[in-house]
Amino acid sequence: NKNWNFGFGQTKLPGNRQRINSSGALQFTDRSINNASFNIDRDFGFQIHNVNEFEDKFSYNFRGAITTGEGRNDTKNSDTGLAYTGKVEVFPLGAFAKNGSFFEGDLVREPKPKLMISGAYSYNNKAAKSQGQLGNKLFEKRDMSSLLLDAMFKYNGWAFMSSYMNRVSDNPITVNPDDNTDISFVYVGNGTDYQLSYLFPNNLELLGRFSNQSVHKNIETLVPDRNQYSFGITKYIWEHAFKMQAEVTFDDLEYNNGLTKNNWYIRFQIEMGI
Repeated sequence: NKNWNFGFGQTKLPGNRQRINSSGALQFTDRSINNASFNIDRDFGFQIHNVNEFEDKFSYNFRGAITTGEGRNDTKNSDTGLAYTGKVEVFPLGAFAKNGSFFEGDLVREPKPKLMISGAYSYNNKAAKSQGQLGNKLFEKRDMSSLLLDAMFKYNGWAFMSSYMNRVSDNPITVNPDDNTDISFVYVGNGTDYQLSYLFPNNLELLGRFSNQSVHKNIETLVPDRNQYSFGITKYIWEHAFKMQAEVTFDDLEYNNGLTKNNWYIRFQIEMGI
């Protein structure tokens, strides 16, 4: 499979793997805390994709985008700043079967080990929101850059994913000119995810995920660092389109003043897609 694709409109940017994957292709009931804080989501503009995927030999893809930088359905924050995104995906052992890099879990039980390593960089000039394409409105526009690294491995029912996400911006805190106690800030910092699963022959899957998030020192008095631990079980009835998912999650928040806060979540859902 070797081709060029060109696109224009509003769609997902070529960012981190978990955000590119459809919500229906997830193993857990939700994406990670780092995906929520650091992903570059959807935007409006031009995209170009050079795909070179072969299941039996070294493969690679190049993806790029020039977009507005203001996110989905935005009509109020027009400016001269744009967002520039580039991504490289490498498959040293050949591409995954049935586009397996676009869904979590080894549902095809890859007969040979398959690995994907990818890196994306995005620069958003004069962003008006705290997370670039997402988040709260800033009182002043800020330049920000994001680094998004991913790895995925699958073999014989085993699946492992790991991600690193980072956002950088100079002077991330903005102040309301009419009220200096009212602030809005760019969510700067970094986070790492690790996700491991095994699919039994009866299509019952056990999985775990650990996420660590560290905010930048410039906003550490405003946002806590976080560690999150999730354990789940999924029963696939018909691929990712029809499945039952259950999980338990422990959330550990560490504030700059030394205080800690813990949360527990128990979730269950039935996915019925098309």
